[in-house]
Amino acid sequence: MSELQVAAPRHDGAPIYQLRDVIKTRQSDGIGFQLRVPQLQIGLGEKIALIGESGCGKSTLLDMLAFILEPSQAARFQFHPGGGREGLNIADHWRHARRNRLGDLRSQHIGYVMQTGGLLPYLSVRQNMNLSRFVQGLPDDDTVTDLAKELGLSRHLDLKPAALSTGERQRVAIGRALAHKPSIVIADEPTASLDPFAAEKIMSLFIGLVEELNITVIVASHAWRHIKRLGLRRLAHQTRRTSDGKLTETVVTG
Repeated sequence: MSELQVAAPRHDGAPIYQLRDVIKTRQSDGIGFQLRVPQLQIGLGEKIALIGESGCGKSTLLDMLAFILEPSQAARFQFHPGGGREGLNIADHWRHARRNRLGDLRSQHIGYVMQTGGLLPYLSVRQNMNLSRFVQGLPDDDTVTDLAKELGLSRHLDLKPAALSTGERQRVAIGRALAHKPSIVIADEPTASLDPFAAEKIMSLFIGLVEELNITVIVASHAWRHIKRLGLRRLAHQTRRTSDGKLTETVVTG
């Protein structure tokens, strides 16, 4: 990837997330769900996989790590975007309703790849990929063009998403998440809508890009087979339901 500017070297292994006793609860019609994270630490440059079936809390955890979803409780929720000692107290930001600050942190440091791509249908591929850079006020340089080349999208840059295949739209979504060179890319089932062959190919391309750009990646998926060989660290989780069926709890550790 000689044409893409690689991020400056960082202290791999330094913590980027530190969570302790973080809980998210939901209630609906007398039925509850609880996600509990007793202890979780993710280091800069790590490749993380959260594997499980639908409904086990994968998206809930990703949305908390992306500062989209407020935890119900959090004894510790530290974020170190540069790997330094002085982290940001995300739990405190939520307690004091600093939503604008959380939004700024998210747009600056985090790229998010949604299961459906989430592309804006009225923008071209180029404009969709450039969106994360535009929001940050970054210069209009060759970053998007170079990413499109790496993702096999060069000839599609002026097309709208409707003219692309499902796999091509997911590659555009990956490019958009990487274009502003964030500290972390979070991907929620990014290949769930693809056939197994296309899913494996795009996941390999995705992980290769984040490795070369020194970006931490956290992927949720229900398929461990083709992710395992890419060297991701799997987070452990257990899901149980109370005997009365009124509460389902997932516990994630790592």
